[in-house]
Amino acid sequence: MRRRLAEETILFVSIFKWFIIASAVGALVGFSTTAFLKTLSWSTAYADKYSYFFLLLPVAFFLSSFITKYLAPEAEGHGTEKVIEAIHRRSGHIKVLVVPVKLLTTVITLATGGSAGKEGPCAQIGGGVSSILADILKFDNADRKKLVICGISAGFASVFGTPIAGAIFGIEVLFIGVIMYDVLLPSFIAGVVGYQVSAAFGIEYFYHPIDFVPAFSELFFMKVILAGIFFGLCSLSLIEGMKLFKKLADKINVWEPVKGLIGGAALVILAFVFSTRYLGLGLETIESALEGQSVAWWSFPVKIVFTCITLTFGGSGGMVTPLFFVGATAGSLFANIMGLDLATFAGIGMVCLLAGSANTPIAASILAVELFGPQVAPYAAVACVASFLMTGHRSVYPSQVLAMKKSSSIDVEMGKEVEEIRAKFQLRKRSLVRIIFSYWRKLFGR
Repeated sequence: MRRRLAEETILFVSIFKWFIIASAVGALVGFSTTAFLKTLSWSTAYADKYSYFFLLLPVAFFLSSFITKYLAPEAEGHGTEKVIEAIHRRSGHIKVLVVPVKLLTTVITLATGGSAGKEGPCAQIGGGVSSILADILKFDNADRKKLVICGISAGFASVFGTPIAGAIFGIEVLFIGVIMYDVLLPSFIAGVVGYQVSAAFGIEYFYHPIDFVPAFSELFFMKVILAGIFFGLCSLSLIEGMKLFKKLADKINVWEPVKGLIGGAALVILAFVFSTRYLGLGLETIESALEGQSVAWWSFPVKIVFTCITLTFGGSGGMVTPLFFVGATAGSLFANIMGLDLATFAGIGMVCLLAGSANTPIAASILAVELFGPQVAPYAAVACVASFLMTGHRSVYPSQVLAMKKSSSIDVEMGKEVEEIRAKFQLRKRSLVRIIFSYWRKLFGR
């Protein structure tokens, strides 16, 4: 009896401890995120007054690359990836200078039209603030990791106004196939508090309830699964595109800020060729797709190219908003081809690209409910899982650690970061996959 009471007392104290600390993290991150979002809103509003402001992209990428290289190299690229890397490789230690550098370079990038998102800096705000707080409280590495994960959750929740999806994203994005249940409660607390603080300071969030409720049928359900596969392939295109452009940038043997000049100049040329709608956050195009308006079929591959150039040639920002753009426009294209409701599949596409590219199907499914309402939830969840499986053992966040095989017919070494993994086929004698491959070879001689 005494032992049971002691256990319950310890658990009570632990819950109370993390309630206080996670609330503090959520409040700090919510306030910091608000400051960043308001600064970004002001700067982009100012830039929008001048139609050719995007001509400054080469200068912006040069400055972004220069500042990052000499002040905080850890702030390079998209911020969420760097926080994941810090958790896995440095027990959550993040330098103080990373936060202001990331904020400054992201504002410079997005204000001039760089194709990136705003959640990456918020994840680094959350991670950086949490790491500083862990230093002050003299936390050990285990508690430091928990605190930094809470910071990611609060940052994601604050920037998109989705406290539950934000909390789940913060713990699901670290490992492919595993959720850290011991961080679930503080992540929820930090996400909810961060969102409430940002909303209280006047941050307005995007919600778009989808009223279309399709009657269930076997044919429609198959189309939903087919859509998930298609969005998985779109996610794969983005992941491989990032790798390709990163290799290209590495082969150009010049001073890093000069690469920024090259990348910025390339985006200026592409903007004249394809339109300026692919620059910046692209929120207008996302909203158009969600309202059921048709968009150009080439929108999603063009946005992938713009985003890859931005994040590998000196620009700074996040990945999730471009994922939403790619998903919404790809969903509109799929719906057009299949004769389906454009708005419904634009919404499903948005969350599926997050599920596939970031390997976060649970967070993406909950995000669908928080953004679009419960009517679309069953279809979005099924499509998200299909997209997640279709991307294989890859990720837009190379520092994610693999904790599961997506197929028993594929041999991969678990426990490693995604960028180190080399998948191999491992077909069992009587597996369905082997039978299909056998028939394929007989039919096509390959």
